[in-house]
Amino acid sequence: MIDRQSGAITHSIVRELCNFVPPNYAFIFNDTKVFKARLFGRKESGGKTEILIIRDTPNGVLTQVKGGAKNRLIFEADLSARVLNCGLNGERYLQFFERDQPIDFARLTTICELIGVVPLPPYIKRSAVGADSERYQSQFAAHSGSVAAPTASLHFDEPLLERIRADYEHAFLTLHIGLGTFKSVETSDIRSHKIHSEYFAVSPAAERLIASEKPLIAVGTTACRTVEFYARTGRTSGECDLFLHPANMPMRVNALMTNFHLPKSTLLMLVASFLGLERTRLLYAEAIAHNYRFYSYGDAMLIV
Repeated sequence: MIDRQSGAITHSIVRELCNFVPPNYAFIFNDTKVFKARLFGRKESGGKTEILIIRDTPNGVLTQVKGGAKNRLIFEADLSARVLNCGLNGERYLQFFERDQPIDFARLTTICELIGVVPLPPYIKRSAVGADSERYQSQFAAHSGSVAAPTASLHFDEPLLERIRADYEHAFLTLHIGLGTFKSVETSDIRSHKIHSEYFAVSPAAERLIASEKPLIAVGTTACRTVEFYARTGRTSGECDLFLHPANMPMRVNALMTNFHLPKSTLLMLVASFLGLERTRLLYAEAIAHNYRFYSYGDAMLIV
């Protein structure tokens, strides 16, 4: 834990979280659900193909296709796809079919649960295994649509959630995490960086808490971005493209629980929006000195 006022760093474990969060705070969680977005199939020509489903768009389902594809792709469970348009870096916009009948994105994610594979982050250099279906999913995941987990949420087991339910007000919102979360900032001036856009929805319970005077703790950068986007726009659903950094600081979230992030990432810059650059460097130096685990299956920090 790091105290924003004093800069003091306290070493603890997640099950002691409630010892550090004042009782008047309210928790905001992201209840998005990771679906098995990686599919293996074949091209119409017979060659093997592998795709990663990224998100639904008005132009079709955005995917990344290994080895390219121009026409039709065929998968298990009577699932097929037709290429609508080609983008950059292997991106393809697809229309999916079940038994040659077009299907919507909700039905597609249901089929993916039967035949797909969990899409682990690109920095995990191994294939997904059966245990990842449970490990890479929060206890409260409810709405399918993410290709990456809100990793701060992975620290919450049922006993900790029971304590939070009993002692704190809390609410859920949804932000479906896309591949853009792993994209580095490559501009020399971070204010020039165009952040990725992701679908979000704010529940009535979350609206009430955000509108209240209660201090808020966001569990994860995605919950934080969604709260802040709603606080700025008043929109309860749509596309969130808010980039928080030291020159664009949080206005509504008072505390943040998050994992340790990649260098040059927008997630690391969001942490710096709470702490400033120097304290962020000190915090990460402390984590390295004490051999903290970084990234998706790693350790967490609490900023209050």
